[in-house]
Amino acid sequence: MEYFNPEQIDSSSPAELLACEEALFEHAESADHPGFLTFWESTTYFVVLGYGKHTKEEVFEQACADLRIPILRRSSGGGTVLQGRGCLNFTLVLPIESATELETITGANRFIMQRTRDAIAPLVAGKVELQGHTDLTLDGLKFSGNAQRRKRRCLLFHGALLLNLDLTLVSKVLRLPRQQPDYRQNRPHESFLTLFKVDPVKIKTALIETWNAKQNTSAEIRREVAARMKNLVVSKYSRDDWNFRS
Repeated sequence: MEYFNPEQIDSSSPAELLACEEALFEHAESADHPGFLTFWESTTYFVVLGYGKHTKEEVFEQACADLRIPILRRSSGGGTVLQGRGCLNFTLVLPIESATELETITGANRFIMQRTRDAIAPLVAGKVELQGHTDLTLDGLKFSGNAQRRKRRCLLFHGALLLNLDLTLVSKVLRLPRQQPDYRQNRPHESFLTLFKVDPVKIKTALIETWNAKQNTSAEIRREVAARMKNLVVSKYSRDDWNFRS
């Protein structure tokens, strides 16, 4: 597996950050690549809808407009999240044939989430558990949500870890989701979420070691991923007909 630094291709806007993930996914799918691990954190706030979510059901649109928080949509499933400084994201692109557990959606979720939990749990005091389908909790409160997308050869798996995000803003811009894991028990955001207050460098190091990711991205791959990213920004992530589709 290869560790990919998104700073090498100047991906910083919300649309570019989402497009970079999909560009890595497209490259691995088409090029018989052994997979990628990357991390990103936005310097500005934006809301991200899961692929099948509806804006009016998930987001307080007027609040977002008043706060100048853009709304985008990602290509994977899962719930709606607020991104911004203090929310560290990790992205894995894995060949499905690289582990038998990856052959099914459920198996991949369990395999990747367990490895993630085992990698970062020792970094903090308290009990870190896998709950719901793809949530990580600290002493019963959620600090990470994750999602998956699959193609013929590879899968994309990504997660957001709340390290120092302003949680008061979550309740202002996100509605209570209609679909909830049982353990949530209809708790509002401020009673359901918590922060995983760990140095992001330690988290990155732990996950790089867990996945044995090597830092050897070639200039050719960087150019191809950058080109794919720019195309995806124009054709998808900057378009209202994608971000606000019903």
